[in-house]
Amino acid sequence: MTKFPTDFDGVIAGAPANPHIHLHAAGVERSIEEMNNPDGALTQAKVETLHKAVVAACDALDGVKDGLIGDPKKCHFKPELLLCKGGVDNDDCLTAAQVKRVNIAYADVKTKKGEIIWTGYEPGGELQYAALKATPTQPGGGWDSIRILGHQDANYDFHKFDLDADVALADKSGIDAHTTDLSAFKKNGGKLLMYHGWADPAIPPGNTVNFYNGVLTTMGPKQDDWLRLFMIPGMQHCSGGVGTDQFSKMAVIERWREGGEAPAQITASHVTGAQVDMTRPLCPYPQVAVYKGVGSTNDAGNFACRAN
Repeated sequence: MTKFPTDFDGVIAGAPANPHIHLHAAGVERSIEEMNNPDGALTQAKVETLHKAVVAACDALDGVKDGLIGDPKKCHFKPELLLCKGGVDNDDCLTAAQVKRVNIAYADVKTKKGEIIWTGYEPGGELQYAALKATPTQPGGGWDSIRILGHQDANYDFHKFDLDADVALADKSGIDAHTTDLSAFKKNGGKLLMYHGWADPAIPPGNTVNFYNGVLTTMGPKQDDWLRLFMIPGMQHCSGGVGTDQFSKMAVIERWREGGEAPAQITASHVTGAQVDMTRPLCPYPQVAVYKGVGSTNDAGNFACRAN
């Protein structure tokens, strides 16, 4: 859309990983922090304790208790609330090192100047965040982008990793698009449908929100005639999870591009086995689905998209 804006006039971007270098560098930084906190790994039981506490604190913020956090950005749960006390360590609490591990997972990775390289994992997806349960022995998150694309040295020592300097170096590879100006794509009549699961364990979704907001900052606040973002509560990486992860993306973009029908909302389903057991409206960001107060919470018709 930035380098070849006239090649396509309808684009579906799910869980976008751009800029790759920044995503990978954030993963490296996070894994090194985890290695420096070797006692921080949580057992499965403790992960479940954490998740239950997060849901208990933030589930009802969208008006209904259903195990889904409508907008994790509104959830300000502090893992310190679960800190073990009195020298007791059991499945119902977290040690100081484990609290630190959780905070590493939630935190944005930033440069020394405070620039966000990539956002942290969002509250609500804890059961899928592998980083909570294991301590790495080598840098993860795409170390090859740093040692190969950046330093062009397969044996580069990760102990020398410097987030600011290495991101700047690897960015020179030119594999990413570093612009929020999509005016050429818009001028060509392009429609961009973006979506991301709030519980994505592979690509923390906050960066997608930041990109969307960046486009509005660059091009002006009113862009919904060609650009819409749908953030999906409880959905993991492109699919899966406790949220409604199935919807007809191609039909949406086709109606929008060919028929001029912009998606005011998208009805999505959650399927268990071969049965649809929940439907919900997906709402154009920053709107969220709010329960009307009457009827089944598994029926999309009982929710309305409202400003968050």
